[in-house]
Amino acid sequence: MARLAQTADLTDIQQEILATVRSFVDKEIIPHAQELEHADAYPTEIVEGLKELGIFGLMIPEEYGGLGESLLTYALVVEEIARGWMSVSGVINTHFIVAYMIRQHGTQAQKEHFLPRMATGEVRGAFSMSEPGLGSDVAGIRTKAVRDGDEYVIDGQKMWLTNGGSSTLVAALVRTELGADKAHQNLTTFLVEKPAGFGTVAPGLTIPGKIDKMGYKGVDTTELVFDGYRTGADAILGGEPGRGFAQMMDGVEVGRVNVAARACGISIRAFELAVEYAQQRETFGRPIAQHQAIAFQLAEMATKVEAAHLMMVNAARLKDAGKRNDVEAGMAKLLASEYCAEVTTQSFRIHGGYGYSKEYEIERLMREAPFLLIGEGTSEIQKTIISRGLLKEYGLQR
Repeated sequence: MARLAQTADLTDIQQEILATVRSFVDKEIIPHAQELEHADAYPTEIVEGLKELGIFGLMIPEEYGGLGESLLTYALVVEEIARGWMSVSGVINTHFIVAYMIRQHGTQAQKEHFLPRMATGEVRGAFSMSEPGLGSDVAGIRTKAVRDGDEYVIDGQKMWLTNGGSSTLVAALVRTELGADKAHQNLTTFLVEKPAGFGTVAPGLTIPGKIDKMGYKGVDTTELVFDGYRTGADAILGGEPGRGFAQMMDGVEVGRVNVAARACGISIRAFELAVEYAQQRETFGRPIAQHQAIAFQLAEMATKVEAAHLMMVNAARLKDAGKRNDVEAGMAKLLASEYCAEVTTQSFRIHGGYGYSKEYEIERLMREAPFLLIGEGTSEIQKTIISRGLLKEYGLQR
């Protein structure tokens, strides 16, 4: 049989891109991931290599200097990168979401201003919905933008910004009092330009510092504090207030495919480590892979890897076809993240005591996998999305 997680009907260009990325991961990411992760060091050289490969512009149209590839191509690239080190995929994920939102919803001026520089990685994007008191309940956002002449004044605190310090462009969802009956219709996305770094990075705009995390090291996760920050009306994504919720949900949909792809990548790597170790480690005179207890675990892991990959590919292809994929993206994210946690745990147990040692790669994967259970919406949020979609489709006619 073919190796796990193969994708049917890819073009020659897609296969070439994936082969190039796979080679980069094996040579430039996996050999350095442990040292960088344990030091919580930003992977500068790896990021520069991804820039040279054109990964930051993978889905940006060719007219703006990108490669003009599909969501499927991007998801498969993310799967390969996460197989090497999930934090590197995090460096490009929020950038990708912001570029996608500008491509889909930005004014022509915004597209021309940002996309060419985002394609090269000169401008790096971050994505901000959450606040200290809320996560997926975006209708409860408190950060507020108030109109003052030709400008808006923004006050409030945002939370859990991946790339908050290293980014130079943040798509931030804030409240604008427009008098709409429904809370989500009063939300607006602002494109906030800033220099990279920490502290007060612009008048009224502060990035306090990195949040220390159990895993997902290397990539910076931060808060974002607005205190009388002033920006022009031309910073509103699409130029019209009140459309932020729909814009962000569109971005989150593709983000959930991305998280599913990351989970697939970690699962693949956890399986690779387990199946290799199980053939090397011997007990009672033979490799542990020949003991039925271990062989059955490997069979279960491989099946979960394959199932998650197929669901992720399906969700990406639906979006590429212009179809709604909220249910399918939710299903892919739910299954892939839950299976990822299970597969890494099984790999950890196969490694025995060595799995608990920081010398072995599985220890890092065990700390990375839990993030995927909560990133881009918890499993419970995915179940809510899935069940609502199903009840609409299978609702009784009354």
